[in-house]
Amino acid sequence: MNQRPLILAQRLGVTIHVSALRIRLGSLMRAYPSAGAQCLEDWLLDVINARGARFVTRWPPASPDFVPPPLSLLSNEELVVAICQPNNQDRPQMLRAAAQLVSMQAVNADTLLAAARRERAELVLAELSRQAIRVAPEHFVWQRIHQALSKTPPLSSPLLHWTRLAVPVPDDRGCNAKYWKLVS
Repeated sequence: MNQRPLILAQRLGVTIHVSALRIRLGSLMRAYPSAGAQCLEDWLLDVINARGARFVTRWPPASPDFVPPPLSLLSNEELVVAICQPNNQDRPQMLRAAAQLVSMQAVNADTLLAAARRERAELVLAELSRQAIRVAPEHFVWQRIHQALSKTPPLSSPLLHWTRLAVPVPDDRGCNAKYWKLVS
């Protein structure tokens, strides 16, 4: 029996809405196809990988010939929001890719926040900011997102543990983490 994949909204206990961004993403996916991308989430991961956030990739990987839509058609802010939408399949590793793009400071915090509110992705973005701030409280973009979404109620359990957004920096002996830094 073919079972529909669980969507993030089901895990979060929230409703989804008809998203103008998601409709546009379907058109962009047809205009800029990626071989092997079986669903929108696969394609979004291919796009974010092509834009430099390669900490998380899919298998099989996108073709080296894949050309993502230009920033003029799909901004990095819209890409992060698209990945954080509750409409998506429940794939936590995708959220790591979105967080990496934010950690790379490849987004404008205010533009990202406006898009997140418009597309109802604040809950996911707020949770990612809570986890990122644990690692790098001085990170300007995460700090701005965290401050703006501080009134968003926390989830009963995190979407991702903070260690999934960071990598350890080993001590001099190379065996223990001296500290952690955001993946960027």
